[in-house]
Amino acid sequence: MAVTFYNLNSQAGVKKLDEYLLTRSYITGYQASKDDVTVYGAFQSAPSSEYVNVLRWYNHIDALLKRSGVTAEGKGVSISGFSPPCVEAPVSPPVTDAKAPAAEDDDDDIDLFGEETEEEKKAAEERAAAVKASGRKKESGKSSVLLDVKPWDDETDMKKLEEAVRSVQMEGLHWGVSKLVPVGYGIKKLQIMMTIVDDLVSVDTLIEEQLTSEPANEYIQSCDIVAFNKIWQQTIKSYATLLFEGWHL
Repeated sequence: MAVTFYNLNSQAGVKKLDEYLLTRSYITGYQASKDDVTVYGAFQSAPSSEYVNVLRWYNHIDALLKRSGVTAEGKGVSISGFSPPCVEAPVSPPVTDAKAPAAEDDDDDIDLFGEETEEEKKAAEERAAAVKASGRKKESGKSSVLLDVKPWDDETDMKKLEEAVRSVQMEGLHWGVSKLVPVGYGIKKLQIMMTIVDDLVSVDTLIEEQLTSEPANEYIQSCDIVAFNKIWQQTIKSYATLLFEGWHL
């Protein structure tokens, strides 16, 4: 079922999206998809810093589009009020054509609150591509990310697992504090925080091509994003509940 948002160029619409992204990194699923591109294209400009979650998501998608683009299909998303304008019907139409404008009006009402059409999706993607092609410069932002790194079993050497994680080094990536969290049956997972420069590091690529690939996958079974927050004045407050006794460098 498609996710529906309403008028993202109004404060009410952006506030709803901000609440939606409070516990999510992307519009649908666990990686950037065409759903993110569609919603991104509905913005006329970057959202206000008042909406921390929306701005973090917007800058992340903007950086992905500039670097490598987005290819995942997604689950479908529709945006009310973001459709091509239609021509108004004549004030006094001929009697023989009276039903035609009414039918068109019905279709317009359905388009506003139903599934997004292929034409609307294509228009949103073309708009996002145009923004990318324009090569406009933005100040590079940073994000704080909390990862769950899971071992294969209870016999996995967790010290070597953490060494494998921290051995991944690249420009714009800084590993932070970490701790071991019991999962069950004697198995523990590693929770580790990292800071990234949005324009330089893609978390999805980091997980797929570094952490879950050779040689790190000798110890690492999977990685999940627990939290993804834009570093802003309120970031410390967002992570207050995570900084408890037991974290270590």
